[in-house]
Amino acid sequence: MSVLDIAKGMGVTLGHLFKRPVTVRYPEQRAQIKPRFRGRHHLLRHPDTDLEKCIGCSLCAAACPTYCIYVEAAENDPDDPTSAGERYAKIYEINMLRCIFCGFCEEACPTGAVVLGHEFELADYRYQDFVYGKEDMLAGVKGSKWQRREADKKGEDVRLGFEAGPRPELEGVDY
Repeated sequence: MSVLDIAKGMGVTLGHLFKRPVTVRYPEQRAQIKPRFRGRHHLLRHPDTDLEKCIGCSLCAAACPTYCIYVEAAENDPDDPTSAGERYAKIYEINMLRCIFCGFCEEACPTGAVVLGHEFELADYRYQDFVYGKEDMLAGVKGSKWQRREADKKGEDVRLGFEAGPRPELEGVDY
């Protein structure tokens, strides 16, 4: 190792010494999320009929590399339909501890029912709370289970202020 190599290394260090830090003081400053960020899953509804888009086909579960999605389909009642198809997802669960947020479920869905949003605050204390059911993922549900539980205790609304690029499939979904 020569003196020239040491001088080059010190030059790189001195070059970065006077740059602004890139650290974000998280709770006080909100993180800037990129438009292609994949966070918590959402199940969408048809905007005009308010029926669920999920038809219980289980293609999302088949595409998942970590097997974190469980779908149990049931026949749709023609008099009181839950979704627009012949079937609907009676049980739809995602284990968030196993999910790697790859987006394969979103790509595999033929109806566009599964969408990965921009919410990343998914911390909780109990294992059971990381298994999100259909009622936790339907469009319009704000926050993680822990955030909703704490907001209910305090009588407040869940505060989520993430800004990212527009996603037309999430129009009307309130974060």
